Amino acid sequence: MTYTHTATCRFDVASWKEKAYVDIDGEGTTAGEMYYPKRGLTHAQVGYTYTGDVEGSSTLAYLIAYKPDGAPVLGLEQFTGSVDGHEGSCVFVHIGGQDAGSVSAHVEVVPGMGTGGLEGLRGEAELKIAGHSDDGYELVLSYDLD
Repeated sequence: MTYTHTATCRFDVASWKEKAYVDIDGEGTTAGEMYYPKRGLTHAQVGYTYTGDVEGSSTLAYLIAYKPDGAPVLGLEQFTGSVDGHEGSCVFVHIGGQDAGSVSAHVEVVPGMGTGGLEGLRGEAELKIAGHSDDGYELVLSYDLD
């Protein structure tokens, strides 16, 4: 789909709590307090902060299916803040995957979930992250606002 506007921003992970709820093989690794199954399912509660053309914060729930060759990831994110100065809230759906060194996802606005100045927001972004960054991650939202 083609959109009229783009909003460029950076986002940071403000919080991340992940818990395994299915462990297929009873094998995995522990990092800090988190156990990651070799093959299994986890649920992550995540908080992001955004700066730039997209300004605000969000709460996101990820479902992650760990397996040796990569992990499919699904997420729903409720964002509150502004997009190019339009204040309100909206919901994004994330469909993607991760492996040992990278994350990629298609992020799309869920129609009918916006409030205030973001009520008519439609749009999408392609997220690609390779490795860790201390100054956040870039996101470019292509969008229209009715």
